Amino acid sequence: MAGLMSIKSINDLAKEVLTIEANSILKLKDRIGENFDKAVEFLYNCKGRVIVTGMGKSGLIGKKIAATLSSTGTPSYFLHPAESTHGDSGIITRDDVIIAISNSGETQELLNLLPLIKRFGVLMIGMTGNMTSTLAKSSDVVLDIGVEKEACPLNKAPTASTTATLAMGDALAVCLLEKRGFSEEDFLIFHPSGALGKGFLYHVKDLMLDDINKLPIVHENDKFTDVIKVISEFKLGMAMIVNNSAKLTGVLTDGDIRRTLIKYPDTAYLTVKDVMTVNPKRISADEYAASALHLMEKYSITALAVVGSDDKPIGVIHIHDILKAGVA
Repeated sequence: MAGLMSIKSINDLAKEVLTIEANSILKLKDRIGENFDKAVEFLYNCKGRVIVTGMGKSGLIGKKIAATLSSTGTPSYFLHPAESTHGDSGIITRDDVIIAISNSGETQELLNLLPLIKRFGVLMIGMTGNMTSTLAKSSDVVLDIGVEKEACPLNKAPTASTTATLAMGDALAVCLLEKRGFSEEDFLIFHPSGALGKGFLYHVKDLMLDDINKLPIVHENDKFTDVIKVISEFKLGMAMIVNNSAKLTGVLTDGDIRRTLIKYPDTAYLTVKDVMTVNPKRISADEYAASALHLMEKYSITALAVVGSDDKPIGVIHIHDILKAGVA
């Protein structure tokens, strides 16, 4: 019994942590206003780089914010405030914008940077939980990332405060991404490796089966039993159904076949049009492979009909081909 109570207590504590941190983020919504707009404008108009700085846990969050900004089109760099007074501050130029992070707003290593920042006239965005702090008063614009309490039972370890800071940084990055018109092609440039990049490196036409002799295309008036044979022969788990104009009107999948066999005791007189999935999901050959994978995951399908501008089938892309290419 004691063991069960202990597990329940731990679970309750974990849920409480998540609730406190979630609420700390939600309360930031009420602080999005003029100051946030100014911060975005500062960053958008920055002719140099965005220099993010912070000590301890704030510094770790700052590194992530700098990385997110850089990967979404805003060149950024993390500057360790303690190292900055030993020569590293030489990276700062008058064209840069500083994001300084300190929950208390009184972190001494960070405050040591202020004379240099003021001397160069560099714009500074303060992110702090203390709006009357030295950092807040010294900043050109301040973003309030304060929380009512930390998720730590001792209310000491930075938990909710770092979560809120990270979320505010993400909000800045996403708004800048949108404002810059950052595209999928831009994203690929900054992520040439890994699944994210490969999803935008490959187009559907690069991975699809386009040999007309190997495509399971049948007419909507063909017999249902004959189409089953076609699906078995081509081994793609589906057939593309066309009308007299050779335009795609439906698909017949293994799932459709099972449902038909359950519903109809006698299938000898059925045409495929009677039981096919009408208006099936389809994709253009010029779309990204990532878009094809998204459709497959969203609608729980394993193959997509590829159509031309005239809506006539020109290929099939299968999830196995996408996964083999490393897009996942």
